[in-house]
Amino acid sequence: MGSSTHDLNAGLAMNAVGGSAGAPVPHEGYVLEARGLTKRYGSLIANEDVQFGVRRGEIVALLGENGAGKTTLMNMLFGMTAPDAGSVLIDGEAIRLQSPRDALALGIGMVHQHFMLVPPFTVAENIALGVEPSRRGMLDLGDLEAQITALGRRFGIDIDPRALVKDLSVGQQQRVEIIKALYRGARVMILDEPTAVLTPQEADELFKVLRGLAHEGTGIVFISHKLREVLDLAHRIVVMRRGAVVGEVLPRDASPESLASLMVGRDVLLRVEKAKSVPGEPVIVVRGLVVNDDRRVRAVDGVSLSVRTGEIVGLAGVQGNGQTELVEAITGLRTIQAGSFHLGDRDLTSAAVRDRTDAGLAHIPEDRQRHGLVLPFSVEQNMILNRYFRAPFSRWLVMQAKAMRDHARELVGRFDVRPANPEAPVGSLSGGNKQKVIIARELSRDVRALVASQPTRGVDVGSIEFIHGALIAARDAGAAVLLVSAELDELLAVSDRIMVMFRGRIVGEVEPATASREDIGLMMAGGGSQKVVSVTS
Repeated sequence: MGSSTHDLNAGLAMNAVGGSAGAPVPHEGYVLEARGLTKRYGSLIANEDVQFGVRRGEIVALLGENGAGKTTLMNMLFGMTAPDAGSVLIDGEAIRLQSPRDALALGIGMVHQHFMLVPPFTVAENIALGVEPSRRGMLDLGDLEAQITALGRRFGIDIDPRALVKDLSVGQQQRVEIIKALYRGARVMILDEPTAVLTPQEADELFKVLRGLAHEGTGIVFISHKLREVLDLAHRIVVMRRGAVVGEVLPRDASPESLASLMVGRDVLLRVEKAKSVPGEPVIVVRGLVVNDDRRVRAVDGVSLSVRTGEIVGLAGVQGNGQTELVEAITGLRTIQAGSFHLGDRDLTSAAVRDRTDAGLAHIPEDRQRHGLVLPFSVEQNMILNRYFRAPFSRWLVMQAKAMRDHARELVGRFDVRPANPEAPVGSLSGGNKQKVIIARELSRDVRALVASQPTRGVDVGSIEFIHGALIAARDAGAAVLLVSAELDELLAVSDRIMVMFRGRIVGEVEPATASREDIGLMMAGGGSQKVVSVTS
């Protein structure tokens, strides 16, 4: 691994951030390589003349803002999408991938962000799917279980082959996916946002596994938007922008700021600048809340919390621990089984969504596509979804086109929505600009409280900078802000207090200025607790 890194130095010297711009110089010795890959969808160029590769024993990080073309490139390398031009090569030989089965047969494995596992099956049964070992026509898992154990010992992946997947933690399920790829003979492993659903401790364990895999000769492509992780893990970093590779760099020659600038093509302020909060009276007040999930299983189990005027309270937790159901209960999208929700002194426990909106509650939903926007509608129509029935947008049940357009033009400018065309279908916008439309709609009225759920998920670093500023501006204007995020760095940077949720309960509260990532991560995994202050404090 050391010699591989040494070989890279000369070849990458001209491509480091701060050096000459342009596509990287091709390297020799790739186990998996893309040469001139191009993919078009109508007039949209998703990838254009992409040169990319990974060596044995090398961890290559692939960076790029939302829509930069990373997923399309990986789909072509894994046989899920056919390129319009260019070649995929294994050990220097051009190949034709017609399906993921072809890629797996050639030693290319992929661990998707959303795992491809069957929860009621055991680890061994999941790994056997598609390559079922048999003896005399009968399924034989005994030898497979032994092989799983041996692979685990070799690569430092501790997993019980007889455990049911549904009983495993998210981090353990990810290990099953890795073992599954190794069992199928993967020489190259592609991991798509692998830490998005992990605690900090689980992410550290994953990095140990990946370093072990690289040491054994596996080539690894690590797709992430977390710059700190990329700099810590990768041997080499490749950056894409607008469907093309715009540079590559060694981690020692880069910084989070330089990588962010290369990703978006301009300087980006990564640190969050904010004044000290001056909280007032409690506005969001939740007492003993009990909420069921879609399966009628209790997802929120007696939660109590409060958010005061002029403060941002962050809610941390691994996805699936009740945060989604809590937000939906507060915003009126899910029935409350027990407990109460007040906005100030007003009881909204059973209130309709419109009543909550009228009372001054704003909501940035977790899934902007399903719950935040009507994609076929124009930007200007989406800007008034929560007030289209009021003057000046409606008069005698007739929509007022000029009022709608003037309002949208003002918000498009103020919230930097691009393209600045109020008549464009909102579905045609990028993820970051879709999110800006929602934020513009929700914060362009009198707001007493804002519930923001995963507000920066799937958006580029430039939009993240803008969204963080909008949250802090809402706080400084006197709103109570509840921020639910899977990004621990975001919570530490933006929040004034952080509460941690595990298995439907609040298990601790910490101050961002003094809290460590490790302490919060331990609570997120249910392994620690801090004193939770009174709901009305």
